[in-house]
Amino acid sequence: MHCHLLVPGFGWPQGEANEVCHPLAPDALETLISRGRRSSAPAFGTERWLLERFGVPRQRDWPAAPFSLIAEGGTPGSDTWICADPVHLRIERDRLMLADSTLFRIARDEAEGLARSINSHFGDSLIVYPMQPQRWYARLPACPDMETTPLSLVRGGAIEARLARGPEAMRWQAFANELQMLLHDHPVNLARESRGELPVNSVWLWGAGRLPPRPARPPARAPARPLARPFQHVAASDPLARGLAQASGAQARELAANAQAWLAQECGAAGGAGHARIGLIVLDSLAAPLQYGQADAWREALSQLELNWFVPLLAALKRGTIGMLTVHLLGLEQALQVEVTHSDLRRFWRRRQPLAGWLARAT
Repeated sequence: MHCHLLVPGFGWPQGEANEVCHPLAPDALETLISRGRRSSAPAFGTERWLLERFGVPRQRDWPAAPFSLIAEGGTPGSDTWICADPVHLRIERDRLMLADSTLFRIARDEAEGLARSINSHFGDSLIVYPMQPQRWYARLPACPDMETTPLSLVRGGAIEARLARGPEAMRWQAFANELQMLLHDHPVNLARESRGELPVNSVWLWGAGRLPPRPARPPARAPARPLARPFQHVAASDPLARGLAQASGAQARELAANAQAWLAQECGAAGGAGHARIGLIVLDSLAAPLQYGQADAWREALSQLELNWFVPLLAALKRGTIGMLTVHLLGLEQALQVEVTHSDLRRFWRRRQPLAGWLARAT
């Protein structure tokens, strides 16, 4: 079995890595990085990494929405979809800062009430479906000619440099401004503010596109698929990863509690062919704490990843349950990829290096 780990949020601002790593001692992660074969490249975010890996071409935008919708139980069909996620905007030092639902809770009835008002106001030009209280999708009459930024790259920061770009960007920014005025005094938000909760005063539009056309069925019995299938099984909380897996014909599961549970699932599902399987696990608990600058939460998340994933996967690699482990560590600017096999672990001369140094390389 070849296991891929995708770990966004691996990094910390220059000069602060030593402080944020103290008193962490992630021996398993440090061993994997130090003993493995490493390469680095610019980081473009989790969404683009996933779409490129599954062979999904960029349309006018990177089409994350229709694939995420599949994992939510929706049927994209041939329509154009865009993610329209509920967010909170606030002015801070003359900049407009964005917070997503990792910092606030939104109830199902609140999401549905806000969506009804949006749909009533905009009609067929923007129809919002709150598939989950914190994740909304909108069906569009046509694919807008603009490039957007995924919400995961905007949260915790100023939005000005992340606004949509392209011929139709100004028109959609006007839509966003109109949405903000609509939601400003909405009864749902007035009630939230009265309880001391952050109002949902905007939505972040991103990831527009359609499903790629399905190719003609080949003469063989295998079903035609609209995209590549680089993994036989995918485990993730992220709906985009699961939706891409489903669209490719791979098995898609919610993220297990730990590596032991994941290994039990996969070894049972694989039968005697486990060593030929390639799996992807998306571990995204570091991303939000990094972007919001929450050092304590980041340290706690990394400690849990070490305990629940890196330690047992290193043990599985040592005993041969896993033939290869490839770890993709995505920072804000750089990505560090590490490939490790059982024989790599014997290279004792590759001394384990402290985590802070690796963080600095991935920032």
